[in-house]
Amino acid sequence: MARIDILLPVRNGLPYLGAAIDSIRRQSVRDWRLLILDHGSTDGSLEIAERHAAADRRIEVHDGAYTSGLAELLNFGLSRCDGRYVMRHDADDICLPDRMAQTLAGFAQHPGMAVISGQAELIDADDGVIGALRLPVGTTRLSAASLFRNPISHPALTMDRAVIGRLGAHYGGDFIGVLDQDDCPHIDGLAEDYLMFGQLALLGLCVNLGRPLIRYRWHAANVSSRRAREQMLLSLEISRFLARAFCRMHEVPPFDPAPFCNHGGQLVELAHATDFDAAFDSMAASLRRALGASAQLERELHYRHTLAYRSAPAMLWRYARFRRRYPAETGEWLTLRSWLLRRWPGRALMRVA
Repeated sequence: MARIDILLPVRNGLPYLGAAIDSIRRQSVRDWRLLILDHGSTDGSLEIAERHAAADRRIEVHDGAYTSGLAELLNFGLSRCDGRYVMRHDADDICLPDRMAQTLAGFAQHPGMAVISGQAELIDADDGVIGALRLPVGTTRLSAASLFRNPISHPALTMDRAVIGRLGAHYGGDFIGVLDQDDCPHIDGLAEDYLMFGQLALLGLCVNLGRPLIRYRWHAANVSSRRAREQMLLSLEISRFLARAFCRMHEVPPFDPAPFCNHGGQLVELAHATDFDAAFDSMAASLRRALGASAQLERELHYRHTLAYRSAPAMLWRYARFRRRYPAETGEWLTLRSWLLRRWPGRALMRVA
């Protein structure tokens, strides 16, 4: 039994799969087992995985072609894990050499957590560094931020299997059980991480480390780039589910998080409304009552306030005030910039009910 089991799903992962596996084999921590979950690859990925398995007894290849989507594939992988920790890794990303060591240190520093994740370097298709993924840290920040976007990097996270098992946590469904089961959106192959880890964040069981753990590859084949609109709308549905669950858990007045969400760095148009200041005040009161006063919560609320009045001068002025107090995180300026650009005539707006 290894200390860390690694779930690596792949479906036609050329040309990056070999480098992803190599980055795991180069880890400073040696006590691990890699479970490559093949989802019906036809491009030679399976053969690459099998060659690595033949060269390293810690690597196993599992046939998950029969599973219906990524959520079921990952649950299939979870069911085969027996290590203390379960690490996720994607077939096109690169582990930094001390990823496992830093993660284990994070669990030691934050006992009782279900999930430790962290920051990431962004790389392009040719391994060139093109930026950084900067995500919030602190359990209160993650609890609040998870209502408006996914603040946890799925490819960089590791789970404590004992905590996950105790909660019955799994991909693609409701496991906190404060709402009716039919109130949960159906998730199969998109945003399955947001639904699972958003629930864990609401429970205060997630931490992001302040340092990068992986190199995250951004290229045209990313699901998040190929199916951006579909993923955004599904993420918005998850945000509303999480907000309903949060308000029921804490017995606070309900609110709709949609006006303040920025999934994929995008805002949605809601019935042509522009003034959400009153809705913001009501939401902020519920969050402060539920989570208590803290600098972490106020930082999240300060940013959400920049989105509450949809006029260019107001948003830019509020964002400038926000930036005088806080460093930017990934997606924050992009959200305002994309909204402003979409105001040009002929640009399509994403409207929801």
